[in-house]
Amino acid sequence: MAVTDSGSVGLIDHVTNVSDFIWGGTWEGELVPWLSIGGQPIPPMTIILLGVGMFFMIGLKFYPLRQLGSAFKGLFAGRKGQGDGEISPFAALSTALSGQVGTGNLAGVATAIALGGPGAIFWMWVTALIGMALAFAEGSLAIRYREKTSDGTYRGGPMSYIMMGLGPKWTWLAIVFCIGTLFSAMVTGNSIQANAVADGLNELFGIEEALGGLIVAILVFIVIIGGIKSIGNVAEKVVPFMAGAYIVMAIIALILNIQDIPATFGLIFHGAFNPQAATGGFVGAAIALAIRAGVARGLFSNEAGQGSTPIAHAVAQTSDPAQQGRMAMLGTFIDTIVICTMTALVILTVEGNFTGGGQQVIHAWNSDLQGFAMTSGAFAAAFPTQIFSIPIGTLVASTALILFVFTTLLTWSYYGERAITFLYDRVPGSTRRGEKVLHIIWRLLWCVVIYVGSTQDLTLVWRLGDISNAAMALPNLLALALLSGVVFKLAQGDKTAGQTFGRETPEEPNEY
Repeated sequence: MAVTDSGSVGLIDHVTNVSDFIWGGTWEGELVPWLSIGGQPIPPMTIILLGVGMFFMIGLKFYPLRQLGSAFKGLFAGRKGQGDGEISPFAALSTALSGQVGTGNLAGVATAIALGGPGAIFWMWVTALIGMALAFAEGSLAIRYREKTSDGTYRGGPMSYIMMGLGPKWTWLAIVFCIGTLFSAMVTGNSIQANAVADGLNELFGIEEALGGLIVAILVFIVIIGGIKSIGNVAEKVVPFMAGAYIVMAIIALILNIQDIPATFGLIFHGAFNPQAATGGFVGAAIALAIRAGVARGLFSNEAGQGSTPIAHAVAQTSDPAQQGRMAMLGTFIDTIVICTMTALVILTVEGNFTGGGQQVIHAWNSDLQGFAMTSGAFAAAFPTQIFSIPIGTLVASTALILFVFTTLLTWSYYGERAITFLYDRVPGSTRRGEKVLHIIWRLLWCVVIYVGSTQDLTLVWRLGDISNAAMALPNLLALALLSGVVFKLAQGDKTAGQTFGRETPEEPNEY
């Protein structure tokens, strides 16, 4: 046992070092000399993500901000598909949102505050606003370059716009992206989510984590066995309801504590630019740490630039790339600027009886609570009335978590399925029938991992999640940068912008 524990700690240390380097610019807790300025570390992934995002925002002439109103108007028009595809534009947005809105919106926000203080929320906002430009690029390219199988099924994503927009010589980049997608799907799209929903079922109903994982795995399988149309059908019914209900409850909680809201915004803006160590339930919330926590958790939540959401948007029934691009950027806005902000404000504003460092404190973020327990504790303080010995606030937060995470498990199963299908199609002799058999195997494996992940310790998994997100985002960001000229023309209304690389092949999708 001692050997096992020691090995486990060693593995966590190694994974933490890699995660800290990618997102924090440090190694073994120390500054990397060539990756720091003025004694402050430069987080590589943060610079890349925000740098590419700003490049697109400026190149698009702030199109995402100018067209935000138009995007919201498009929500109503998008309920009916007009063009080729598998599901309506609204269902595609709901599917993408179901993958975006999950543990990151409840537990991830609390983790960001714990790691980087209230200032991390400001950098989460910055990541989202800049991320809207990346989301537009992803959504528009997903429609401009998508595949059609021999039986008429549409599909796409970064692997498709790499192959069809950049050409066969970039096949290696598409393969790297798919490997990163499989890694991220199993870690952030499955294990973290499965563990969170099992914890929620345990807190609400006292169901053991293993049994809860089994129940969720069975329910997920019932939906995903029907493919993307089944997933989209569930998502467009569940996502708007659960997001709306959660936002309403959060607003009520804030109204009940309205006197503290000005101080809350003061904490957020002060913490974003205050280089001094802050006080509260965390240690050393310097600017770099606030940025690192906000950007990392912001990406974990809204997935802008990661390359996951365009896989969902690619199947939308539309022939207008810009329209779906606006849908995609709207998903980033709703996920982070709306839902994550609601969670953060409740955690930072609601007053209650909490314990932090052995002393009584009035806010959940100053307490010893961590992750989802911090969010749940804040909602419980806002709505303390009990039903079956459970505070209404806890019931609201836990129910939201269960629904958020359940739909995330549905969508990410499809993302992983697309990645493994693309890799299979690189094998000579691959067929559509072989793809369908592979899909069944993948869906069964996905549900097995849900069961296993529901009982695992997440200390290591959360760190692996940061690494897997980067492994998926880097090849996608490179592809977006190379196709930036096409994106700018798509935003101007040129639906056929860019060259299309393709040739007939005996294997699926018979296009490249």
